[in-house]
Amino acid sequence: MSPCNAKYVFSTDLLHYHFHEDHPFNQKRVLLATELLKQAGTLIENNIIPPRKATETEIKLFHDHAYVEAVKQASKYMLPEQTAVEYGLGTEDTPIFSGMHEASSYLVGGSLAAVDEVLSGRATHALNLGGGLHHGFKRKASGFCIYNDGAIAIRYIREAYNLRVLYVDTDAHHGDGVQWAFYDDPNVCTFSIHETGRYLFPGTGNVNERGIKEGHGYTFNLPIDAFTEDDSFLDAYTTALTKIAAFFKPDIIVTQNGADAHCYDPLTHLCSTMKIYEQIPLLAHKLAHEYCNGKWVALGGGGYDMWRVVPRAWAQIWNVMYQGQPLSGELPAAWLDKYQKESPVRLPTHWEDDPSIVPVIPRREEISEKNSLALQQLLKYTVTPSNQT
Repeated sequence: MSPCNAKYVFSTDLLHYHFHEDHPFNQKRVLLATELLKQAGTLIENNIIPPRKATETEIKLFHDHAYVEAVKQASKYMLPEQTAVEYGLGTEDTPIFSGMHEASSYLVGGSLAAVDEVLSGRATHALNLGGGLHHGFKRKASGFCIYNDGAIAIRYIREAYNLRVLYVDTDAHHGDGVQWAFYDDPNVCTFSIHETGRYLFPGTGNVNERGIKEGHGYTFNLPIDAFTEDDSFLDAYTTALTKIAAFFKPDIIVTQNGADAHCYDPLTHLCSTMKIYEQIPLLAHKLAHEYCNGKWVALGGGGYDMWRVVPRAWAQIWNVMYQGQPLSGELPAAWLDKYQKESPVRLPTHWEDDPSIVPVIPRREEISEKNSLALQQLLKYTVTPSNQT
């Protein structure tokens, strides 16, 4: 298959979003994925564009002025502690660090640069692995996320290009910040498949969260049970997203690609392998070409096994964007030699996982049945609402 016209957003500016050495959110993941792709030969310099620094006006497409000012003050350690807490800053999840406003602005600008590459016609697909901070709220930081680049990018698409957006979130955590940003907007359809909030932050994302006012019927959630494995995940994801895309018929697809549904992830309870991280971008790619003339912007997100899981999972998004299919077989020896010296765990040697890494789940059938019931409940909603022709 000949390469697609795709762009990859990267510069070291994306690596400055760094809370502290022991924090689970570590942007070195982006560097590891980038170098893996370069060593694999699927990412060349001509594909790479730098992120720009988003302006305050662009950030305020979604975030309140007072919140942005608070982040700027926190960046200089000048925000009073009580005020910081009110804005979700200085918490265990989202601690304050020097230059946090500037670092966050580059993550947002990376997603806006990806949007402009696609919607200017310079690229069909674009990937910003530094983005995908889907928990940020209009007036508050949450869950490692200061500025919500996905929500800002979608608002930017709506205002600058007036296109209908399908947002797809496959992070193990519910994409709450983006959902609530467009909960009353019929021109933005959100779909999140995630581990049920009964066990996992942020505790939202039930099937009956459907939107309000004119946006009612354009929010879709598929909470799956803890310990869900590949087959059940992929059945739910593929069936739901195919139906939702046919229902909404988007002009552009924006995907958030958290890589924390893997059985190695230390913060979640799902039991997938690299198999899902081949299929997730393949379906997004197929639907983008089916409904949007290929227009697809992909973002990063969660993923906390940064050595064994995230580089491979994220690299496969680019491999699908660029050449239409994931890579298989052995990982590049040069990448393994370089990073095994740093990694505290033994690195995998292949793009695929050995199925034996998945623990034995006694409740497998029960889990699959629960997920199937949740899927059936969601599918009841994928009928054309009265206000869409």
